[in-house]
Amino acid sequence: MTTITASMVKDLREKTGVGMMDCKQALAESNGDIDAAVDWLRAKGLSKAAKKSDRIAAEGLVGVASDGKRGAVVEVNSETDFVARNDQFQDMVRNIASLAPVAAGDRDQLLVTTYPGKSGTVQDFITESIATVGENMTLRRTDVVEVGEGVVADYVHNKVSDGLGKIGVLVGLESAGDADKLMTFGRQIAMHVAASAPLALTPDELDTETIEKERAIYLEQAQSTGKPQEIIEKMVEGRLRKEYYQQVVLLQQTFVVDGKASVEQALKTFEKELGKPVRISKFVRYALGEGIEKNADDFAAEVAAAAGTN
Repeated sequence: MTTITASMVKDLREKTGVGMMDCKQALAESNGDIDAAVDWLRAKGLSKAAKKSDRIAAEGLVGVASDGKRGAVVEVNSETDFVARNDQFQDMVRNIASLAPVAAGDRDQLLVTTYPGKSGTVQDFITESIATVGENMTLRRTDVVEVGEGVVADYVHNKVSDGLGKIGVLVGLESAGDADKLMTFGRQIAMHVAASAPLALTPDELDTETIEKERAIYLEQAQSTGKPQEIIEKMVEGRLRKEYYQQVVLLQQTFVVDGKASVEQALKTFEKELGKPVRISKFVRYALGEGIEKNADDFAAEVAAAAGTN
């Protein structure tokens, strides 16, 4: 009997896009013959998943799981919202989210984690689901928020089921204060993050390239005033602080709960009520499909072409 090596499994996986366990089984059934293993996978309907892997998957769901001290968020994509509304897909996202805290934000680690109730991995289960449903699906990303003392608050917007929706947010609050009060305030912050989409917690955490891009825009506008260069530079820095940072930095944004104070001011007010210091340690916001370039095909034209009317 031919010994199935790791390199053989790797080669077959790269060729077909099928999960490692299925590739190993296919090679075992085919006595190590790669071509025969490909045919075996096709016969089982598993290699269909590879053919769909280049199709854009920008729909799906964001899943959130939290135990109060540690929370994780995942984005699992499908090609259509129809599949995202399917109970089986929702169960899959919920199960993947439940495993995500242990993966600690490592997508690759999460993909090789054993899927609940199965002998294969998360990647294996996704591959099987692709073959069954007939749509491309991907675990796009995952992140985690954890606190030593305090709480991790979560919020899901456009919720379709518990822990599942179109936007998922986690907020870590470090504090020795009352956990229930911290969680209530933390969820208000999480709702704010969902609505306001901050890019960073503080100005220091903003991407340098992003800041320079905004600075260049303000500089071009300021130069049209004809003022001296030193005045122009002060104008640019002032606009960055008063306009841009207030738009994209969480602590400087206007708190959506009251529409008046900044998040930082609201945090200080809450500290006085709680009687303990509170620090926002980290936040994560996932919006479904953000950053994915979607096809803008004319659906009617596509149907007409398929029917041979064009």
